Amino acid sequence: MSISESPTRVEPASFRDPGNQVFYAGSEVLRGLDPRAAEQWRALAATDFFPALLAEGKVCGTEPVDPSRVPAGVTWAAVLRHERIPFVSHPYEWSFSMVRDAALLHLEILRTALAAGFTTKDGSAYNLQWRGAAPVFIDVGSFEPLRDGEPWAGYRQFCQTLLYPLLLTAHLGLDFRPWLRAQVDGIEPEQMRRLFTGPRRLHRGVPTHVHLHGAMQARNARSSTTDVRAQLRAAGYTRELALATVRGVERLVRRLDRPPAASPWADYQRNCGYSGADRAAKERFVELALTTAGSPRLVLDLGANDGRYARIAACHADYVVAVEQDPDVVDTLYRTLRTEHDRRILPLVMDLADPSPGGGWRGVERAGFGARARADVVLALAVVHHLALGRNVPLPAVLDWLLDAVAPGGRLVVEFVHPDDPMARRLLDNKPDGLFPDYRREAFEALLTARCRVERRQDLPSGTRTLYQVAVGG
Repeated sequence: MSISESPTRVEPASFRDPGNQVFYAGSEVLRGLDPRAAEQWRALAATDFFPALLAEGKVCGTEPVDPSRVPAGVTWAAVLRHERIPFVSHPYEWSFSMVRDAALLHLEILRTALAAGFTTKDGSAYNLQWRGAAPVFIDVGSFEPLRDGEPWAGYRQFCQTLLYPLLLTAHLGLDFRPWLRAQVDGIEPEQMRRLFTGPRRLHRGVPTHVHLHGAMQARNARSSTTDVRAQLRAAGYTRELALATVRGVERLVRRLDRPPAASPWADYQRNCGYSGADRAAKERFVELALTTAGSPRLVLDLGANDGRYARIAACHADYVVAVEQDPDVVDTLYRTLRTEHDRRILPLVMDLADPSPGGGWRGVERAGFGARARADVVLALAVVHHLALGRNVPLPAVLDWLLDAVAPGGRLVVEFVHPDDPMARRLLDNKPDGLFPDYRREAFEALLTARCRVERRQDLPSGTRTLYQVAVGG
């Protein structure tokens, strides 16, 4: 099927810039440009810095295509085709180091663009995605020629969605994810000012980028953008000053750090109660399930812990998304994958009992996890008992949720931890007696057979855990 014959779907997050819009035609990711944006694209493509960023993989792959090939009824002055990111994630699903690296890439790209007479009109964390443990800038439509005397238009977005989350965690030890998840535009300066009072006002980066920024924003609230630009030009604001500002922010971000804290889940393989025989049997079962699945495009490892099984999956799949609730465990895994230059495993922070919902305009601007998570193979190893016993989610609902994450024709590899297993008993110790009468292996197997086809089943040598490989109808 050609592009012109493919059904078209507009990207719900691509509506705030009327000059260009992202949409999908079949498997193609396209960006339509109006005449002004098309002219800016041609100027951008003719520079030396932009092709270099493409070659280095710092900007998503982009090439022009014939505008006449776009679906009927859509008219653009130019059309670009982008590489398809394997899995779209949101900043409130990233670890601290991931946000930091994304911010540094954004600043590096901006600094490079400024030196060549260009700027980026946006500064949002949502303009970055991931190829495994490597960030990539995706908003090619954000580049525009620089006009002297103009500030970086994306500074406020950068602060609210990238810098402020880093300041919260690095200086105060607060989790930034609930803030970003609750507000699609990020954390407001006024919210930050109320947190950084007294001696905290003097923490690195806070006086300039929180208090001064907030004061200037309040002072200019009644001024038009044109007035502010005129004031900056009159004050002699130049490209060199803009570059110096970006370099200063870059130095600040590099100095912000918070090493992952120790976590019992960081060494899950030794703390989970498995014997060596259990681990070996489990690894063989998972390996065979992945081999049986052929060459899966996408694998979801739900409850990934230290990433042991995500690494096994990466040997057989194109891409693996490793989801874990503990942010320190995810940050440790990310730092290791980054050192290894891994491009096939994306670690994400998420509570599986409270997965990311849809957000932003009409609740679809940022797609919820359920809308994005449709994988060829889903690994749910040592997850069911945490949801059913630890979070009181009914067993049928747990299984339905897992099966919803499997693409038609895909497979689920799921582990059932028996009630007499030490980990299950630990969860039950704090629960009233008789609260989970249906949490039994027989009941779980009945649910499985009613919903899908069980291809393999294996009891681990310990006798208190059972693995299942099931096929989901396509």
